[in-house]
Amino acid sequence: MTILAIESSCDESSAAVIINGKLHSNIVATQLIHTEWGGVVPELASRAHQQYIVPVVIEALQKANITKNDLNAIAFTRGPGLLGALLVGTSFAKSLALGLNIPLIDVNHMQAHVLAHFIDDPAPKFPFLCLTVSGGHTQIVLVRAPLDMEIIGQTQDDAVGEAFDKTAKLLNLPYPGGPLIDKKAKEGNPERFEFPMVEMPGLNYSFSGIKTAFLYFLQRETRQNPDFIEENINDICASMQATLIRILLQKLRKAARQYKINEIAIAGGVSANSGLRSALQKMGETENWNIYIPQFQYCTDNAGMIAMAAHFKAEKGEFCSQEVSPMPRMEW
Repeated sequence: MTILAIESSCDESSAAVIINGKLHSNIVATQLIHTEWGGVVPELASRAHQQYIVPVVIEALQKANITKNDLNAIAFTRGPGLLGALLVGTSFAKSLALGLNIPLIDVNHMQAHVLAHFIDDPAPKFPFLCLTVSGGHTQIVLVRAPLDMEIIGQTQDDAVGEAFDKTAKLLNLPYPGGPLIDKKAKEGNPERFEFPMVEMPGLNYSFSGIKTAFLYFLQRETRQNPDFIEENINDICASMQATLIRILLQKLRKAARQYKINEIAIAGGVSANSGLRSALQKMGETENWNIYIPQFQYCTDNAGMIAMAAHFKAEKGEFCSQEVSPMPRMEW
């Protein structure tokens, strides 16, 4: 089974080829145009996908040493994501599949993040818990099988990635700010400043309160000292990052104890954060967890994870029709 996978949910145009469950190529074109706007502009993302999608598909096929006639199916991200961006990937996948007379496989972007763990060894053993953290989602997922997942906890307002982005913006750091916060945090004191820990019922999260608290904190301190941010930016980043990570891991530990599971994974763009990776490893040693952290290239949006999800769906014969449409708010 040879599958071409396409990812176009946000600002990464990507194509990958998977053959019998083994990834043979994973090409990603990052849309740099959004940097000057301080965030992703949906219309610009859609246009960039139209520009990049053919080149990344051609490169993915060439790197896998196959032609389009070797393909058995076309997979694509159906959602969640930006509607215009999803439309480009969906339309291209439908057209190519129709032209080649081969089936389509629609993939849930967030489930694909979880299944990225099966691209390389070692892979988690079932059942396992996956903390899925990105700019748009924060979820604790109970994974019983590749296609049997349940969200047991999630944010009730903003995602943790959004909290990182807001922090960076308030500190006047360029987009994307998350990696810059991580870099500066390494040079700072995580105990220097204290930010509130919002407690939500069960295994759910909330990050809107800490964003507001951080805004008021900066306003108060800069009134007293206009150079406060510049003089203390490393400690500010370290303290804020440490608080966000503490919030994430406290609920993850609660979930692991509640479900009596010691196979623990993380996924999504924020899983590339070195502070989170380090803190998870330390908690894993204390809690006797087996920790699974994906390679950096599989943390952010990429077609490799879409390909792996498609592989599992193809094994079960789960294909979709040409009438399929993108779903920006796709549920599980």
